[in-house]
Amino acid sequence: TVDFRNTLIIMTSNLGAEYLVNLTEDQDADAAREDVMNVVKASFRPEFLNRVDEVILFHRLRRKDMGAIVEIQLKRLEKLLADRKIRLELDDTAVQWLADKGYDPAYGARPLKRVMQKELQDPLAEKILMGEVFDNSTVAITAGSDRLVFKPARATVTSEDEAA
Repeated sequence: TVDFRNTLIIMTSNLGAEYLVNLTEDQDADAAREDVMNVVKASFRPEFLNRVDEVILFHRLRRKDMGAIVEIQLKRLEKLLADRKIRLELDDTAVQWLADKGYDPAYGARPLKRVMQKELQDPLAEKILMGEVFDNSTVAITAGSDRLVFKPARATVTSEDEAA
């Protein structure tokens, strides 16, 4: 048997999502609460709903939140590059460019990972393989009209490197 006395169960559903998708950037999810709850009540029996302590509407991701998500993804990439001591310096235009390309009102930030892979990681990997980006260097990245522009700097020699 399983003891559920000290368990928190989280259930998710797309019920009523059509009402949430139609909200504008400025509207809060609570604006559609009544419509969503009507769909939930029509879909589940009252006996089940009475056993659910709380129904929470998740707030849709907004375009203005994307910059922070880009920064989180950049930290993950920087961890991958840490062994090679390659540092990335994306200016605000590059971060905003990635945020805009990676945002979809219907899917939120889901496309962002693919955009960062295609537009940032893949070109960076190619530059490393072609010898354009060196270990122990910094790469300045800015936004061009249709892609990111990479400006690799020469590797800097540290006292650790000279001692080796």
